[in-house]
Amino acid sequence: MGSLVAGPFSTRLLADLGARVIKVEQPNRGDPLRTWSHLTERGSLWFMVQARNKESIGVDLASESGQAIVRELAEKADILVENFQPGKMESWRLGPDDLMAINPGLIYVRISGYGQTGPYRNRPGFGNIAESIGGLRYITGHPDRPPVRVGISLGDSLAGMFATIGALSALNRRKETGRGDVIDMALHEAVFALLEGILPEYSVAGLVRERAGNVLPGSAPTSTYPTRDEKYISIGANSESIFPRLCALMGQPGLATDPRFADNQSRRRNVAELDLVIQGWTISQDLDDLWAILNEAQVPAGPVYAIDDISRDPQFLARDMILPVDVDGVGEVMMPGVIPKLAQAPGSVRWPGPPLGAHTELVLAHDLGYSPEKIEELQAQRVIGGGAPAEAREPYLPA
Repeated sequence: MGSLVAGPFSTRLLADLGARVIKVEQPNRGDPLRTWSHLTERGSLWFMVQARNKESIGVDLASESGQAIVRELAEKADILVENFQPGKMESWRLGPDDLMAINPGLIYVRISGYGQTGPYRNRPGFGNIAESIGGLRYITGHPDRPPVRVGISLGDSLAGMFATIGALSALNRRKETGRGDVIDMALHEAVFALLEGILPEYSVAGLVRERAGNVLPGSAPTSTYPTRDEKYISIGANSESIFPRLCALMGQPGLATDPRFADNQSRRRNVAELDLVIQGWTISQDLDDLWAILNEAQVPAGPVYAIDDISRDPQFLARDMILPVDVDGVGEVMMPGVIPKLAQAPGSVRWPGPPLGAHTELVLAHDLGYSPEKIEELQAQRVIGGGAPAEAREPYLPA
């Protein structure tokens, strides 16, 4: 019962690993993500990835009959995921107290901008707001420029991942207790949780981490450097065993014992000077040659890839991270592979995000036992929507 990014990303992870996921959408409108980003005749390519392996049913949640359908589904479900503003589910009588009364084992996952409690609970919040208030944007970018965003909806996806961890933890605990749980996940807290030592550094030493560009403030050298063919390579030589190897590779072994660079704290203090030395070396070589000699010397390094680079990289291909998926009306669509990779129960992409309401009739008839007459009545009342012809459903049937 989620839309856009955070809730659907959480359930995408579960669906990829084999869970049966039923996505509840408003009839005739559906998840707004269906119209976001690059569109095809089948709708958004992003939605095809985000909703892959899921079934879609169209249910009017504002109607009592639609709410009754959700209650019946919740009575049978292991996990419910929702990412409405706090109080919305309760207004439909679909809150945790309502649904766990009929299914005490239900794991009820709630994702919102600020969580279910606190003075900000009723404020709207998206991933970009979470990245800002959660502290990530303040430290992202160059010191002489305004804060910048990461190029994706990172705050939403982080919250989705943490929500999935909470759901799986509660699912495991239920084996012992027989009871479900309520998972309260706030977007801004998911971002804040990644801030490493920034809070204790402030509390103990009064340090406020500032933007530092590509430099890692805690250690050096670790940054991104230009190459002769106008590309970029990231190098991480910030350990005491690796740094001498980089110095030798650059033809300057004496740098490893130079007092300015002899240990991590010294390199941190003199990082600007050190990075100029490394940049002077990288700019004299092409990316592929540079990466090869760094790998040979066991110095961690990697190119800054664009998506076209990723799509043909042999490591991504060897690990099935570039998956071709056939989509009706579109053709072959490359999608990110399934992670994490389980040896005994690997996940899979079984079908792309389905048309709106493609499974409405199937779920109501086969899971809830609704008669054809009852389904027709609900359709006439516009309580439910969707339900494609049988031949159109075939690619989107559950495995």
